[in-house]
Amino acid sequence: MDLYAVGKPLLFALPAETAHTVVSRGLEAVQGTPVEDVLRDRYVVDDDRLKTEAFGLRFPTPVGVAAGFDKNARVPRALAALGFGHVEVGGVTAEAQPGNARPRLFRLKPDRALINRMGFNNEGADAVGARLDDTALPHVPVGVNIGKSKSTPLSEAPADYRYTYDAVADAGDYFVINVSSPNTPGLRSLQNRDSLAAIVDELQDAGAAPLLVKLSPDLPGPAIEDSLDLVAEKGLDGVIVTNTTTERPESLQSPNQAEPGGLSGDPIEERSTGLVGFVAERTDVPVVGVGGVSDAEGAYRKIRAGADVVQLYTGLVYEGPSLARDINEGLLDLLDRDGFDHVSEAVGADL
Repeated sequence: MDLYAVGKPLLFALPAETAHTVVSRGLEAVQGTPVEDVLRDRYVVDDDRLKTEAFGLRFPTPVGVAAGFDKNARVPRALAALGFGHVEVGGVTAEAQPGNARPRLFRLKPDRALINRMGFNNEGADAVGARLDDTALPHVPVGVNIGKSKSTPLSEAPADYRYTYDAVADAGDYFVINVSSPNTPGLRSLQNRDSLAAIVDELQDAGAAPLLVKLSPDLPGPAIEDSLDLVAEKGLDGVIVTNTTTERPESLQSPNQAEPGGLSGDPIEERSTGLVGFVAERTDVPVVGVGGVSDAEGAYRKIRAGADVVQLYTGLVYEGPSLARDINEGLLDLLDRDGFDHVSEAVGADL
């Protein structure tokens, strides 16, 4: 019996953010206990064909958890025990901040999507950094997604990002410049070349590596190309494609589509995959594909479009804890179908 199928109606009867808190606390309760080993035995897929490398790190599978699920780095080991090949925590900001007013997370159930306007709610760099330093981390890469504190003027953004990096530097395996969330006023303006370059310079001066940038799906093509020129010029280690979108596809059916915030899930899957290919054709650095991944076929499309690894979040809400295992097992079947001996052979196959 699929236990999530039994529990899902109960969780969906709760407000979306409350349900997420319940799930997170449950994962935190089993982390470091024998139950974590049970989860690992049930969900982890260990197969050499899925082991891959990107930006100098080794990943046991190409399927990871996107930033936003574990904002305060409370459950990276539990998430790894569910079969994920990496965990990206955050977004973390220099200052602790409550985020935007509730409600700020909405299910679009007919569309298998979410809209969030969380606003980088997190406990702040000092608290998250201390937790990362004091907690036994999983044997998979742990990335830290870094955002700007809401109260920090845009002109002081580089120092703000550096403060957060300094607090989490010892524990993170890679670091992500997040200038693409739609839920912090003015943040996306930092995607312009000069502003982003100043942040990159500050973080590289602090020793941040591997260092990636996360792009918005709402950037026009020329602006993405400009960002990729900066990636090459500054020697960044990777690009994450993409964040949530403020656009609303005509296909949406849920009345919650009227809520402001960033849309994620199935409705952005095709667009995100297209942008993965657009970026992969224009850069030599590894690409992380995010957006609408909820099954093996969707993950495989992003890999064939040029993603070295993929990430998901919304898919977990709708599919439950077996999702990483199901995707990893499905990827093995798809590799066999297409005659690939290793997942790396499929990267960019459709370019």
